[in-house]
Amino acid sequence: MVDMTALTDMHSGTAATSRIKKRRLAETRLKAYGIIAILLAAGALVALLSSVLTKAVGALTETYVTLPITLDAGELGLDSDADPRDILRADFTGLTKDALKARFPDATGRKTRRELYDLTSSGAAFELAAMVANDPAMLGETIEYPFLASDVSDLYLKGDYGEIFDKPTNGLLSVFVTDDAARLSSSVNDFSAALGRVKDGLLEQAQTVRRQAALQDNGVRFYEQELQSAKNEEDRAAAQAQLDSRTAARDALLAKADDLELRSRSASGAEDLTDENRSVMIRAGGGWFKVTRIDTAMAEADVVVQPTETIENASEWRLLVTDLPPNARKVSDNQIVWIEELREAGSVEQVFNTRFFTSGDSREPELAGIWGAVVGSFWTMVVTFALAFPIGVLAAIYLEEFAPKNKLTDFIEVNINNLAAVPSIVFGLLGLSVFLGFFGVPRSAPVAGGIVLALMTLPTIIIASRAAIRAVPPSIRDAAVGLGASPLQATFHHVLPLAMPGILTGTIIGMAQALGETAPLIMIGMVAFIVDIPTGVTDSASVLPVQVFRWSDFPERAFEARTAAAICVLLTFLVIMNALAVFLRKRFERRW
Repeated sequence: MVDMTALTDMHSGTAATSRIKKRRLAETRLKAYGIIAILLAAGALVALLSSVLTKAVGALTETYVTLPITLDAGELGLDSDADPRDILRADFTGLTKDALKARFPDATGRKTRRELYDLTSSGAAFELAAMVANDPAMLGETIEYPFLASDVSDLYLKGDYGEIFDKPTNGLLSVFVTDDAARLSSSVNDFSAALGRVKDGLLEQAQTVRRQAALQDNGVRFYEQELQSAKNEEDRAAAQAQLDSRTAARDALLAKADDLELRSRSASGAEDLTDENRSVMIRAGGGWFKVTRIDTAMAEADVVVQPTETIENASEWRLLVTDLPPNARKVSDNQIVWIEELREAGSVEQVFNTRFFTSGDSREPELAGIWGAVVGSFWTMVVTFALAFPIGVLAAIYLEEFAPKNKLTDFIEVNINNLAAVPSIVFGLLGLSVFLGFFGVPRSAPVAGGIVLALMTLPTIIIASRAAIRAVPPSIRDAAVGLGASPLQATFHHVLPLAMPGILTGTIIGMAQALGETAPLIMIGMVAFIVDIPTGVTDSASVLPVQVFRWSDFPERAFEARTAAAICVLLTFLVIMNALAVFLRKRFERRW
């Protein structure tokens, strides 16, 4: 007989209550772990996307600098009836430089002139030439032409090289100018605020120097150990020489840091402004002055733009301090002055950067665009789809509907599954050795990239197509055969149309994966610098993922924003393709 009391105690006693409580706590912990994992993944995704989008914003606008320019046919070496081809070969670069020199005549010297010419893009002259070639009647006219700004000017105006601060001024300014130098004085200690910023910069320099001294001190300790463990006189002498050198370098750095900290603690005392400290500039009387030495009420400066009037006891003047020292930014002090002068005159304009979406690649970041890579990706995907889709679907139909079940087909199925897990760079090596090396397929062409990506995509399409075909009920086949259809007719007239939504879904997902691949395309040479827009599958081309890879490796800072923007474009295409796959599955999916 069953002891009902024991059974009751087992399910409702204290032990049972404790077990239930533990089980519920375990379920709660599992749910909490799942929620935490989802939140961490979502947080990482948001951080990644926000970082990319924040950087990409800088590529959405471009800057133009408007300058008056006289299209003198004689200066260009052209006749009044010159044809467009002669105009395109004319020296518009020199004309552009002349326009900049006319706007800032005080810019003298080779280095200063080079900084001045760097305000505009090297491609601006070619765009001006193209405009005049389209309308030769403009020759001889003086026009206000918007020159595309260089990446340096553009980044400064977008705040990528720090900010420039206006310090309050209360006193009267007097300036004594001799040649290209000036001595400035204020009736009150107006320069003390700028001097304070300079002193703060000295303290930051001291911290940097102390970090350098710490690295040298690590070397000192290392060579002390080397000296103690030296086994012969030659090793001992080498270690001693290194120890003396590191010790001297450390002591010199520490002495420099002590001097900088001592100067930073002194509220007064004149300071020489070097490339290691913040820059101070003064705007007064229509001129610009770059301060080279500053005290609380006095300053010495270089004249960047000559004043248009005598400055004596002037009440209207500006004192500006940069956020970063010259050695921490690519834009020079002279360029800052010229840009601010142009901005004050209303000659600077920022517009939407359509060039980024309509131009090909370029070494100059302000001229670079993604259209060439987009077209190259399109042709590559056309080749990939044309090869992978029919071959993959027909292979799936044969393996699922007609192939006998034996060791050979089992071997083929296993290897198809294995191919789906092969790293993509292996397909690139295959394409390099077989298609390019043996068959002579054009290097860096969409046809080569499409063949390689088709091989990589085939396993995915075959596996997805077989799953979709297998999902069609056997009764469909039986009904078709029973009404007199052949097995081939049953497959292509009934099974395949019903499986096509699933086949298309798998194909689109495989194509999206191929669109984002970089490694195999690099192996077959699609990493080459291509400026022209490809017009067919045999033209040299690049693709979006490779474009992102190349731009991320360029040293120019402006390419950071363009890299992020290209990533956003690529992600947009991938999201659209995956959304299309989801739509097709939801729209045409049938439940049997």
